[in-house]
Amino acid sequence: MISPRTNHAAFTLKDGKVLIFGGFFDEKFSSSAELYDPLTNLWIKTSSMNVSRIDFATTMLTNGQVLVVGGFNPANEELSSAELYDSLTGMWENIENMNNKRTHFTASLLSDGKVLVAGGTVIVSETFQYTYLKSTELFDPSTGMWRHTGDMNIGRDMHKATVLKNSKVLVTGGSNTYAVDSSELYDPSTELWTNAGKMHDRRLSHTATLLADGKMLVAGGYYNGIALKSAELYDPSTASWTKTDSMNHQRYDHTATLLENEKVLVIGGNVYGRPHSIAELYDPSTELWTEIEVLNMKQQRQQHTASILNNANVSMADNDHY
Repeated sequence: MISPRTNHAAFTLKDGKVLIFGGFFDEKFSSSAELYDPLTNLWIKTSSMNVSRIDFATTMLTNGQVLVVGGFNPANEELSSAELYDSLTGMWENIENMNNKRTHFTASLLSDGKVLVAGGTVIVSETFQYTYLKSTELFDPSTGMWRHTGDMNIGRDMHKATVLKNSKVLVTGGSNTYAVDSSELYDPSTELWTNAGKMHDRRLSHTATLLADGKMLVAGGYYNGIALKSAELYDPSTASWTKTDSMNHQRYDHTATLLENEKVLVIGGNVYGRPHSIAELYDPSTELWTEIEVLNMKQQRQQHTASILNNANVSMADNDHY
């Protein structure tokens, strides 16, 4: 990359280029953005965001624009601001703010094209204590407006949100002072949340990957000072959680990518304060993990990004490919 960074975001755009933006490096927040072109193997600068931010949420809209919202600014203030990146013009545009400031939350593209943001934290200025949000909001790209929708059952941050094949959104884990094992489902047709059962392990900073068969794989994470290697599956058809084979290595702040062969590639992460470069594959047909040495990255990474390219390769932020 042109500018080293961590805690950033990345999307593969409709033209095949990878957009990387935001993040943190050398104790400085970044507003910069850049594009990786897999055809030329070159990075080029594009326009910067209007606000430097970390711990934001982001998703790609159905029209190919990229929505960025919330997070912290360089003054460590929580943000409600939002902006859109247009790949046709290469420009960022400020849009209406969310109703609530929030950090460490999720943004999910729904089947109707709206965006659901859920949870997060804010700091109460008088006490400097975290407030874990259970509030959620919907962004409608057709109007450019935000509105409140149904609250989650508990406040949480550092959770994961996955849109299932039935169009419901499954939120898993996260923190509410301590890591939680609860999960819940958002139904866009009713705008209500219902409990989806407890995972077998409490976890935050894990990954949640929708598999080709419609099940959802949760892997790794962090709980009570321990990096996890456990994994489990949620089956929407039975509304149940089952354990599956554990990873070979403990990790959190890693990436998990569904490949064209329906396997899941897990890369990097953190264990006891140390990032590592180890990669392994999960095979849903056998429910087994395999460490494949040839896949191990050249550099140790945590809070990195992994993007599927149009040629089915996976690109890491520092230019490794699989």
